[in-house]
Amino acid sequence: MNEFVKSHGLGNDYIVMDSGNISFELTPERIRLICDRHFGVGSDGILLLVPSENADFGLRIFNPDGSEAEKSGNGIRIFSKFLYDHGYTNKSSFSVETIGGNVEVELVIIDGKVSQVSVMMGYVTFMSDRIPVLGDPREVVGERIYVDGEELLITALSIGNPHCVVFVEDLGSIDIGRLGPAIENHPLFPRRTNVQFAKVLSKDEVEVEIWERGVGETLASGSSACAVASAALKNGLVDNRVTVKMKGGSLLVEVKDDWAVWMSGPASEVYEGKLSDEFLEELCR
Repeated sequence: MNEFVKSHGLGNDYIVMDSGNISFELTPERIRLICDRHFGVGSDGILLLVPSENADFGLRIFNPDGSEAEKSGNGIRIFSKFLYDHGYTNKSSFSVETIGGNVEVELVIIDGKVSQVSVMMGYVTFMSDRIPVLGDPREVVGERIYVDGEELLITALSIGNPHCVVFVEDLGSIDIGRLGPAIENHPLFPRRTNVQFAKVLSKDEVEVEIWERGVGETLASGSSACAVASAALKNGLVDNRVTVKMKGGSLLVEVKDDWAVWMSGPASEVYEGKLSDEFLEELCR
């Protein structure tokens, strides 16, 4: 009871728990404490296995600020590895239900363990009312906004969760700690947004820095990689197969003709643990 697995996808780390194996409710306050890197286990979020009537497995994704995310590419890869490596399934392909929609997963198994995970992340939309972005219904592509005294060109989209991509010539000139939260909380985005600053290196390679909604600056993000590849393709900057380079590593993203997006990359388990009685007492105080 109250056991967990700690894993990461390119440095984006999550705690994985089974809802049937914890003795407490995951309230926002408890999520913040568990994710705290000084007073808790420490992570970029919590992945919770829950029952599903619409897919093989259900997944809820919690940010370290206690909010809930619709979808996470790194989280889904980590969760999928957890399911196979810990005996919840012996299948190399299955479906996962998130609040941002169902996804299809394909595993590469080496020596009985998951090595790589490919995820069909869903379908991209650039329509403002689907992201959502305030204003008249439109595709939010190459739109000018003003943020903290600066004019930026943005492309916004949803792949089950909201993203705002800004293409730049020099990533080193971007103050992500200032612009990231300013864009995340811009009035244009009623549900806030994930933010990516991207530099196109070639027709099949893009470099990215990420400000994740409810998290802050992160080393990698699967849904962000999908968002950047899709935005770059929409703007005619890349081909449909793109390597997205992030501080934590690279992911391969393929955007199909119907705007279905596949993402492929690794997930790594760090350790298994159990919340102590002393920590549980503090958690449930």
